[in-house]
Amino acid sequence: MQDALYGPDAQPDAQSGAQARAGAGAQGSPDTPHDRGAHARGGFYRRPEGPAGHFRTSVHASPLFAEAVARLLCRVDEALGRPASLDFVDMAAGRGELAEGVLAAMPAGVAARTRVCAVEIAGRPEGLAPRIAWRSEPPREITGLLFANEWLDNVPLDVAEVDSAGVPRLVLVRDDGAERLGEPVSGAQARWLARWWPLPGEEGLRAEIGLPRDTAWASAVACVARGLAVAVDYAHRADARPPFGTLTAFREGRETTPVPDGSCDLTAHVALDACAAAATGTAQAAARTEAARSVASRARVLAQRDALRALGVSGARPPLTLAATDPSGYVRALAGATEACELTARGGLGDFGWLLQPVGIADPLDTGHDREPTAG
Repeated sequence: MQDALYGPDAQPDAQSGAQARAGAGAQGSPDTPHDRGAHARGGFYRRPEGPAGHFRTSVHASPLFAEAVARLLCRVDEALGRPASLDFVDMAAGRGELAEGVLAAMPAGVAARTRVCAVEIAGRPEGLAPRIAWRSEPPREITGLLFANEWLDNVPLDVAEVDSAGVPRLVLVRDDGAERLGEPVSGAQARWLARWWPLPGEEGLRAEIGLPRDTAWASAVACVARGLAVAVDYAHRADARPPFGTLTAFREGRETTPVPDGSCDLTAHVALDACAAAATGTAQAAARTEAARSVASRARVLAQRDALRALGVSGARPPLTLAATDPSGYVRALAGATEACELTARGGLGDFGWLLQPVGIADPLDTGHDREPTAG
């Protein structure tokens, strides 16, 4: 076996999307052995069972999530002045579940004007609605909503660990998951750590270098001519980074040891504040007027519970009087409230971060409340 980095070249089958187009993330030297056989044979995201066979996202938890995204798309449509053609782009679409759910939940008049595109490295699934376009990269000129649910946590990155001398070094990993420390972190990666995840000189502390994710997100935002880009993911902020990182893996619904051989889903939480800062400059550059540039700078991160509540998802229990007048309706409403509670729960899906990055429009969820400033 040979050592390799955890980062982008080590995982060629990760959900790279816009990152691959931007040429991001070749962190190793030319002779680093990244072309592993398991990846060459297909890779995790091309497995026939799809991501849903290994982990559950908000999309799979309840149709309420797709309905909320459809309402968000309608708000973007209104902010855009109801264009003749409205785009909905689902990044890292899995098997198209969110794209189909949003299409089904939209009002007929809006749906008739909407171009729906699913972006995924796997092949188009059988039975997908014919009107949903299937691409390996996002369209270059999006007018509407680009929505990336649990994409960035799968964009590969490198891991750094502090050695006994207090020096952050890149973590190398073997095919069986065994690790050792490699070269000191340097260059752009060192600058990223210094700004976004500074490591004290205590042996064993870790950081996940989010530079490829910043590049991936900025590249995705650059595809939005006017509208809104949203990234939803496990997240942490500069003032609360986990001291030993978050790298883990999932297989068949269970958390497992992260081994970069294509057999499991490798994931690490996302520094959404860093992604926001990287993409803000891109959004401002794309804006055509000073007013639009000002709007584009208003990136912010919300907790999923706050974003979904702003879109009408509430876990409130239906009134008991409904049980007497409409027992079946009460049961349906109670089931919906239970699903809403899961989507907004503290300690669970409700803790996910929503990074909202407007381009040329006002933030459709900006009510002036519960704003969390973006670190920059």
